[in-house]
Amino acid sequence: MLITDISRMRETVKSLKKEGKSIGFVPTMGYLHEGHVSLIRCSRKDNDITVVSIFVNPIQFGKNEDLDRYPRDLERDIEICKREGVDYLFYPDVRQMYPEGYSTYVVVEGLTEGLCGAFRPGHFKGVTTVVMKLFNIVQPDRAYFGKKDYQQYVVIKKMVEDLNMDVQIIGCPIIREEDGLAMSSRNKYLSPEERESALSLSRALFTAKEIFEKGETDPEKIKQKMRQIIQSYPHIRDIQYIEIVDPKTLQPKKRVEKGDVIALAVYVGDTRLIDNITL
Repeated sequence: MLITDISRMRETVKSLKKEGKSIGFVPTMGYLHEGHVSLIRCSRKDNDITVVSIFVNPIQFGKNEDLDRYPRDLERDIEICKREGVDYLFYPDVRQMYPEGYSTYVVVEGLTEGLCGAFRPGHFKGVTTVVMKLFNIVQPDRAYFGKKDYQQYVVIKKMVEDLNMDVQIIGCPIIREEDGLAMSSRNKYLSPEERESALSLSRALFTAKEIFEKGETDPEKIKQKMRQIIQSYPHIRDIQYIEIVDPKTLQPKKRVEKGDVIALAVYVGDTRLIDNITL
């Protein structure tokens, strides 16, 4: 069932809770792919009711980012949600979420300063604010996030913990295409040639994992090898960062250990892609 009104979504949730139903929630920006579908399936397995939201959140996009061209296809998304047995699709508009005079934001400090936060000022303030609003509207027992956006997953877990929110944050594995490319709505932007170059991200990450498993613990040596692999492909415009970080604090490591996360952000042509791997 499609719900576009905040008050109707809240009333629906209230009556479901009275019936003792557990609610799983998958917040998305739409243009759903198999990565989103994996989250929906996890939610359906764990909960009585699954709610998916679609909202392209303007306050998490910077000035020169892709808000206007971010891919949208509501009809297709509705079909996917029907096929996957989603109970409610929440699709609010911007004026409802941020009415005139809106002035309240949620900020998680520390965790948001490195990785993507260093290159996208204000991005995580937008993410945590909209997720807090969605949690307040949907009141889920469990919420599902893909670990492709690893920093986002850690930041939201921290927000929930610090603000004593009664929702369990569940991180789900990265879903990849057969050739290794991490699934992303932004993959749509890539030309066939750029998509081939985009494979350099996962190949660099898998190579780094192999190097680590053979005994290399110097982060600089691992990162250097990754840069060589990525830069050997055409259409690589910019490597924004390659970092090896602690999985909880997101602080760069001086010596690489099992459980650390290697994360990167790379411009392939005009498209910014992120990916990561846990060692």
